[in-house]
Amino acid sequence: MKIIIKLLTITLIIAGIVYLQGCGENKDDDKTITFWHFWSEPNQRAVIDSIIAVFEKENHCKVKVTELSWNDGKTKLMAAFNSKTAPDVLELGSDWVAQFSSAGVLLELPKDSMNFDRFVEFSKAPSLWESKLFALPWVVDTRVLFYNKDLQSKAGYRQVPPVSFNEILDQAPAINSLPDVYAFGANGSDAHRLYKKVVTFLWSNGGEIFDAQGLPTINDSKNVGALDFYVMLSKNGFLETQRQIDAAFVQGKIAYWISGAWLITKIKNENPSLNYDICEIPQLYGKQGISFAGGEYLAISKQSKKTVLAKKFLEFMTNGKNSVEFCKRINEAGFPADKNYFQDEYFRQNPAKMIFAKQLEHAKMTPVNPHWLEIEEILENATVKALYGEAVSRGALDEAQEQVQMLLEKK
Repeated sequence: MKIIIKLLTITLIIAGIVYLQGCGENKDDDKTITFWHFWSEPNQRAVIDSIIAVFEKENHCKVKVTELSWNDGKTKLMAAFNSKTAPDVLELGSDWVAQFSSAGVLLELPKDSMNFDRFVEFSKAPSLWESKLFALPWVVDTRVLFYNKDLQSKAGYRQVPPVSFNEILDQAPAINSLPDVYAFGANGSDAHRLYKKVVTFLWSNGGEIFDAQGLPTINDSKNVGALDFYVMLSKNGFLETQRQIDAAFVQGKIAYWISGAWLITKIKNENPSLNYDICEIPQLYGKQGISFAGGEYLAISKQSKKTVLAKKFLEFMTNGKNSVEFCKRINEAGFPADKNYFQDEYFRQNPAKMIFAKQLEHAKMTPVNPHWLEIEEILENATVKALYGEAVSRGALDEAQEQVQMLLEKK
C-alpha cells in the first residue's frame, strides 16, 4: 500500500511539474509574435527596432523580427505560407497585397475596431479584397523629378523646374553636347522598377491599365503615345537601371531624373555640394503630371495563433503617432498613411518633403489585381522591346494587351 501511495505521489508531482512547465511555456509563447519586414539597412533596422521596443514594453511581450530583402523577400513569404511557417505579422508592398489577400492566406480584419477611416483615401484600395479588410496602410510615398541646376546653366538654360516634358526634350541636344553628361535618366530593363516609371507617363497622358469594368486597356492610343514619348526621352538620355542612374545623378552626370526620397539621402551622404532641386512631375502634352504612389502595408497571417496580440501590433505600428516617428527618422519611408499625421508639422517645415506631399495629390497606385505582378512583367517586357528597338510602341503594347487578356482568361 505504501509503495502504491509513493508511486501515486511521485506521479502527481511529475504531472504537476509538467503542467507548470507547460503553463510557463504557453504564457511565454502567447506573449511572443513574429514580424517579417523589409527595412534591412542598418540605420533602418535601428529605427524600427526602437519603435518595436516601445510596443514590447507597453504590452510585456516579445516581437521576433526577421528582415527580408526586396530581391527574394516575396519568394520567402510564399514559401513560408506553403510550409505553414508564416510569420504572425508581415509587411507587403501595395502591389502585393491583392495577391496574398485573394489567396486566402491573410486574416480578415474588423474595419470598425481597426478604425480604417483614419487612413488617407488613396491608400485604402490595396487593403481591401471583395470589400473585406485584409491589411492596414502603414506608410506611403511617391516619386518626383530631380534636376541638376548647374547642368541647366551650362547648357544655357535658367535654373528653374521644367513645366513640361517637352521642355526637357527641347533642352536635350544642348545638355547632351556637354562632356560626359546626359539630359535624362531613362529606366531601362529593371524588374519591378521599370513599370513605376512607365505608368507615370501613361497616367500623365490620360491612359490607364484597366477601364472602369476591369478590362485591360494597355494598347489604348493614349498609352501608345506616352510610351512613344518615353522612348524619345530615352534616346536623348542615359538608359540604365535605377541604381545606376541614381549613382550617375549623384555624380552630376544627369540633368533630369525621376526618383524617390532615398536619392536625397544618397546625395547628402555622397555629394552634398551637388547643386540640384526637386519638383513635381512635369506636364505631358499639356496634361497634369501624375506620379507613381507606393505604400507599405501590414497584415496578419491566417495561420497565426496570436491574433489578439498581432492586431494590437498592427494598430500600434500604423498609429500616426508611431508611423510619423518612423518617417521622420527614415527619409525614404515617406509619410504616415494615417491622415491625421499626413501633414504633420515636421513635414510642413521641410521644403523637400512638401514637394513629395504635393506630388501625392497627383499620384496613383497601381490597379488592385491579384495578378498584378504578372501584368507588371508583361508591361515591362513590352517597354523594353520599345526602348531597345525590338518593336515600335504600338506593336509592343498590342502584344502586351493580348498577353494580359490571355492571362486573365486563364484565371
